[in-house]
Amino acid sequence: MRIGVDTGGTFTDVVAADGTIAKVPSTPHDPGEAVRSGAAAVLPQGVDRPVSLAHGTTVATNALLERRGGRVALVTGEGFADVIEIGRQDRPSLYDPWADRPEPLVAREDRLEVPGRLAADGTELVPLDPADVPEIPEGVDAVAVCLLHSDLNAGHERDVRGELVQRGFEVSASMDVSPEFREYERTVTTVVNAYLLPTCRAYLEGLAGAADSVGIMTSAGGLTDVEGAARFPVSLLLSGPAGGVLAGSAAARASGFPDAVTFDMGGTSTDVCLVQGGVPEPAGERTVAGLPIRRPSLDVHTIGAGGGSIARIDAGGALAVGPRSAGAVPGPACYGHGGTEPTVTDADLVAGRLPDGVALPGIGVLDRSAAVDALRAAGVAADDVITVVDAAMEEAVRAVSVARGVDPAGLALVAFGGAGPLHACAVADALGMAAVVVPARAGVLSALGCLAAPMQSDRVRSWASGTDLRGLGDAIASLLTEVSAVAPGDQGTGGAELSSSVDCRYEGQSHEIRVARPEDFPAAHERRNGYVRPGTPIEVVAVRVTCREPSVVQLEDLPPVGRVAAVGPAVIAEADCTIWVPPGWRADPHPVTSAFIITRVAR
Repeated sequence: MRIGVDTGGTFTDVVAADGTIAKVPSTPHDPGEAVRSGAAAVLPQGVDRPVSLAHGTTVATNALLERRGGRVALVTGEGFADVIEIGRQDRPSLYDPWADRPEPLVAREDRLEVPGRLAADGTELVPLDPADVPEIPEGVDAVAVCLLHSDLNAGHERDVRGELVQRGFEVSASMDVSPEFREYERTVTTVVNAYLLPTCRAYLEGLAGAADSVGIMTSAGGLTDVEGAARFPVSLLLSGPAGGVLAGSAAARASGFPDAVTFDMGGTSTDVCLVQGGVPEPAGERTVAGLPIRRPSLDVHTIGAGGGSIARIDAGGALAVGPRSAGAVPGPACYGHGGTEPTVTDADLVAGRLPDGVALPGIGVLDRSAAVDALRAAGVAADDVITVVDAAMEEAVRAVSVARGVDPAGLALVAFGGAGPLHACAVADALGMAAVVVPARAGVLSALGCLAAPMQSDRVRSWASGTDLRGLGDAIASLLTEVSAVAPGDQGTGGAELSSSVDCRYEGQSHEIRVARPEDFPAAHERRNGYVRPGTPIEVVAVRVTCREPSVVQLEDLPPVGRVAAVGPAVIAEADCTIWVPPGWRADPHPVTSAFIITRVAR
């Protein structure tokens, strides 16, 4: 038996290869407890553990958000100890003088400098002697190493890493974690990886015996083994959302909507991602907890708005919803577990979008009177709470469509997660989107995406020659050979799939766009920015390759879900989620995928 598991803020979702699903309350004190109990819930009688477990986890994300990582020392070049504190000149809030940048993850006394210097082209200016590496302060859990221009020449960094490993330290070196240009981002990414090592390693090693084979979902939308995840926990920061994007994009494509926005609304947050031609948009850098992370990732945009988001009247007298969440404990007031503050779920229940008497797995029948009391005590109305949270999610969808030069009128909105199908039609209507797609098993779709995800390995290298593209093909071929040598484990599908891309920009620009080939860049630039610059040299700044081993489980292999057409207003209660079809809309099941295609009724 193969299973997929996704840990969310409120529920942990489980899907087996035979289509069996389970939702169990998440256990924040020990996320692995819910993973194990959820896995047991879908296993056939007499089976002790699954053959394989594919897992989307929030452990890395929560450890970074809550600052529960290890103590890190940073070893860097002379004069660069404060790079992680100086950062860039942009501010979190341009017109807010009180807005602060996140505190650096490394205390000033734990930032250590070492002699040695490389030039901008990677040639050596000042040699480095490993014996000059300073003593690491007592009590440090892991060491991050990031030296200037080591993305072009890793020799100095390799020597420092070797010296520290010989001394018995666990080391994260930028040459391994993020071998790309931009010193601040590379340093921060390497430090975050070191910071997460103790927390994530303990959790992942505890899961190693949960199945014969355990795969962990990465931010890039592929699985890695436990060892790889424990070595590079920074690659897990968008682990759960990535699984949903994979399954959502596949369901939309199979239902006739290759261009879409995935819309995953769970208990604590909403994640959206643009999909074009059936392929989720990638990103070379994401910001998590205010920190830039340069690792391969899907371009997921997250806001703090979910079913558990708390509604309140702010200091200015306005209604605000989120980002603070009731989470799994105590949860919304209607759960009856001690929560007293009103949440989006309470508003949905009072507004009639959740039917009276509805029971949630591990929670029981929702208490409508408790939801009414919580809303009344806070002085807020259910419909107003829904309007505010819908507006926040509308802005999130705009950020990945309109802001990228893509007209949402040509896109479908793929709604999933426990709360996504309750709010999708309002968001789609506000943006004039073509349709809402609610895939089969929408409430556990992120777990399903983990189950069907490929094993994946990614490599990236800086390209130092700029507009001189001679040798680019050889560089790509060399990197493909390297990634093939460490190809992900065999899943029995008969071979790996290799792909490559390049990050390009016009000469003089400071931000790049990823394309398959440099000659594809002008068209991509015009789509994104509305213009091209004929005659301006195109600069390549990075080369990327990916090796994927497809899963033996594909979405189309799962048994279909029985669904019946409905005309709004209608509440469709399913085992894993509830779907709200507003007045003026109708829901029709797709004949092949079982997905609900929800569209406006012709007038």
